[in-house]
Amino acid sequence: MADANARQLLDSLEVRGIEVVDVGCGDGQLVRTLTHAGARVTGVECGALPLARARASAAVGEEVYVEGVAESLPFGDHSRDLMVFFNSLHHVAVPKQGQALREAARVLRPGGFIYLAEPLAEGPNFEVGKAIDDETGVRASALAAIQESCGGGGLLQQVLEISYQHTIIYRDFEDFCDAKVHVDAQRARYLAEHEAEMRATFASTGQQVAVGWAFEQPMRANLLKKTMAV
Repeated sequence: MADANARQLLDSLEVRGIEVVDVGCGDGQLVRTLTHAGARVTGVECGALPLARARASAAVGEEVYVEGVAESLPFGDHSRDLMVFFNSLHHVAVPKQGQALREAARVLRPGGFIYLAEPLAEGPNFEVGKAIDDETGVRASALAAIQESCGGGGLLQQVLEISYQHTIIYRDFEDFCDAKVHVDAQRARYLAEHEAEMRATFASTGQQVAVGWAFEQPMRANLLKKTMAV
């Protein structure tokens, strides 16, 4: 696998004029980036807090945000050109991860692509968050679901897989907590009950930089192509 930045992989796809779905779009940052690049983008999000933030953000075009889940997407068959899972497949319940990829394939037009970027269960950013929510199992399951979706000469074919290092910057410990709760509101209780030890772990694991605290996160990105209609 070649080392590269996942954004370069996205940039290698011509998105101007195509229809894109960002599955698990969070606060919509990537939706707005792709819209600015000329794509017609719909963000799908099941979390009330990130969905509210996405809808409250200033629009950069005609981007749309809808409530939904990856394993039951609110789109018709063969209706989109690119499906994006950016740091989101491992948040799908393990028994439903394969179904999420099948749903993405259903929605894709023949020749369309699924782009996935997933964090590995290693590195400083993983270690600082491990006490809050140990995602070792769900991250491994997400990779297995991706691999299985491309097996046996089926509907999806892997075009490319890359690994890269992503640097996550938090302004301070409070910003770190906000990011964790943004993904899952239930994490707030743990952070409140273990604040002192989490502050110590945060400071010992991260690297202080001019704009805050930096944490390295190894990542893997996969580009899959839909090979035929169903």
